[in-house]
Amino acid sequence: MSVQQDTVYMARAIQLAKRGRFTTDPNPRVGCVLVRDGTIIGEGWHMKAGLGHAEVEALKNVLNAQGATAYVTLEPCSHHGRTPPCCDALIKAGVSRVVAAMQDPNPQVSGCGLDRLKTAGIEVSCGVLSEAARALNRGFIKRMTENRPFVRSKLAMSLDGRTAMASGESKWITSAEARADVHTLRAESSAILTGINTVLADDPALNARVNWNVVQPVRVILDTHLQMPPTMQMAELPGRTLILTCSGDKSRQQLLQQAGFEVYCLSGKNGQVDLHEVMRFLAGQQINEVLVEAGAVLNGALLTENLLDELIVYMAPSILGDKGRGLFHLPGATTIADKKVLQWLDARQVGPDLKLTLKPQQCGSGFSRDNPG
Repeated sequence: MSVQQDTVYMARAIQLAKRGRFTTDPNPRVGCVLVRDGTIIGEGWHMKAGLGHAEVEALKNVLNAQGATAYVTLEPCSHHGRTPPCCDALIKAGVSRVVAAMQDPNPQVSGCGLDRLKTAGIEVSCGVLSEAARALNRGFIKRMTENRPFVRSKLAMSLDGRTAMASGESKWITSAEARADVHTLRAESSAILTGINTVLADDPALNARVNWNVVQPVRVILDTHLQMPPTMQMAELPGRTLILTCSGDKSRQQLLQQAGFEVYCLSGKNGQVDLHEVMRFLAGQQINEVLVEAGAVLNGALLTENLLDELIVYMAPSILGDKGRGLFHLPGATTIADKKVLQWLDARQVGPDLKLTLKPQQCGSGFSRDNPG
């Protein structure tokens, strides 16, 4: 195959992988295309944790894959997790070549899959459209390589940078189209993170209200002093709600647990739950991507601690005035030298609003493969 042909077929595998973007958690999104004599003979993608991996799904309806080339967006796994190793399936099927977009940094795989294929006499290539493949699963690579999820904050503001009136009134700054777009962001996320003040003010549902199949995100509330009322609406909603605290009040913990919340006591820092400990805890819960929907205090703290990987800002064509509330509380920023510098990634119109995507300059991104176990 030529480099151009490899690129075309890998692009198709990436398209297939994207079909699992709402359902594969905690596993990554992976696609596979089988090609023989310039013709696609099989396709597959990983749909949900516990179901077949992309390679197995692609082989399912192919009567004979002998001599075919398999294009996979991630190195085939070589270990037993919830499903058998994909390397074995490809070897048994008799494929002659495997092209992987990238190596899997999962320490249980990390080159072992490619080595096993080579040992079986299969020609192996790696690195075709690797950046596009990495973008599919940047949260999983963060978890595997840095022991924390990819963290994205969603904010809504007026043209003059205000998120609410001085009274706290904020419904609605942005349009219905922007709010619908936010539900897609929620559907893509493993968890939604907010602070107790937002919960007390808004009693939010923190779920993805979309009309397609989705694994609902875990709700995560930072509640240093266990102020959460057990009667909040999320107690009645399906799915998990985690309350992370540094309070040792056992009676409050028990009351909230009886209401259906999961309560975890973490270490504190400066009188608040330690945000770095929060991220390590969420990684341990197999959370790949976190969407932050919070106020200026929590957003400011995450930015200060270099824990925000991306910002999505919806800007409405309206002005709220200089008495309104700002995006970030940054008490340590007293001079221009203290400013936080961001990098533009994207800008587009959503309804009447602008959707701005940025990242702090110190943050990177990344990716990996199958969930161990």
